[in-house]
Amino acid sequence: MVNEPSPPPLLSIVVPVYGVEAYLYQCLESIRADIPAGEADAVEIIAVDDASPDRCGEMLRSYANGRAGIRTVHLTTNVGLGLARNAGLDEATGRYVWFVDSDDWLPPGTIATVLDRLRQHEPDVLMLDHLRVHEDGRREVDASSHLLRDTPGVVRLADAPHLLRVQHTAWNKVVRRAFMDELELRFFPGWYEDIPFSHPLLIGAEKISVLDQVCYLYRQGRKGAITSTRSGRHFDAFDQYERLMEWVRRRHPDEGLQAELFQLMVNHYLVVVGNDDRLHPHLRRPFFARVAEHYRRYLPPGGYPMPGGVAGLKHRLVGRNDYRAYAALRQAHRVAGRLRHPGSGGDSASTSADDGASGRAAGDDAAVRSLRDDVLVGRGVS
Repeated sequence: MVNEPSPPPLLSIVVPVYGVEAYLYQCLESIRADIPAGEADAVEIIAVDDASPDRCGEMLRSYANGRAGIRTVHLTTNVGLGLARNAGLDEATGRYVWFVDSDDWLPPGTIATVLDRLRQHEPDVLMLDHLRVHEDGRREVDASSHLLRDTPGVVRLADAPHLLRVQHTAWNKVVRRAFMDELELRFFPGWYEDIPFSHPLLIGAEKISVLDQVCYLYRQGRKGAITSTRSGRHFDAFDQYERLMEWVRRRHPDEGLQAELFQLMVNHYLVVVGNDDRLHPHLRRPFFARVAEHYRRYLPPGGYPMPGGVAGLKHRLVGRNDYRAYAALRQAHRVAGRLRHPGSGGDSASTSADDGASGRAAGDDAAVRSLRDDVLVGRGVS
């Protein structure tokens, strides 16, 4: 009698691990304990110890011992999040792959819902909703979550172009492994590794399914997270966008798509340059100069959809490489924020608007409106 080989799992969940011993058990248990009865063979967990300096490696060995369906990879040198994901991907055998960060976790009932949708739609990419969870336990809907609403069935990006504006992370997408290989997508070293990975998935997909359900809990404010770490490594974003733009140029040279990505790129750069938690003050001017350089290099010949209000003004200042006016606008916004929220300190209260995401609140303040008008006509601060 010949034993038939076991079919590969439907889903591989890759968990890169580094410096998260306080959160690791919660992450792994939220996955393993959520696998429905009778579905053990459908899911495998691959945890990658990225030469973590704390007890994570030991914890992984202990956790995997005696538990079926979880495998561990232990790297001898730290390679960073992107390359650690690649190491897990090399070990994955599932038809679909989901990258879950080890300081985050899944709400109950997620795995069953994801497996059902993968079987029902067989998509290239399954998009998921998430909540941001702050250290005090407060849960916050992401600013892009509304874009996942009312997308029935299976679509292409051309049918739902707004999906390109959903937060561009790897962890809010479950990806068909063969499709990822067709696109020749892997993670690159450096910070902001999601940029040249996440956008091409949506651009190249023939079948996108949207699961309008919170399937991921995204931890905010953790010490050591790149979004709350001041470092010159935020300049890695420029290399990552160069990789994205080169991929699009080679694979999908469409002017409309390039214009949309250009706006998203500038918006993202403005998030970084405006955020005190990411850049030391002495790095803000050189970062702005690099943004202006990319603006000139990648500006589509036919233009792009310029945002309105203060956000659009910031785009114009980047196009002019006018850091002095940008800094004055930024300061005016923060003063207006302190006036609106006395006692808040201004900086934290104004972060999201100052990041360049919308600027709507600042547009209602007389001081900011006055400065905006001065900049537009070239008075005072230009």
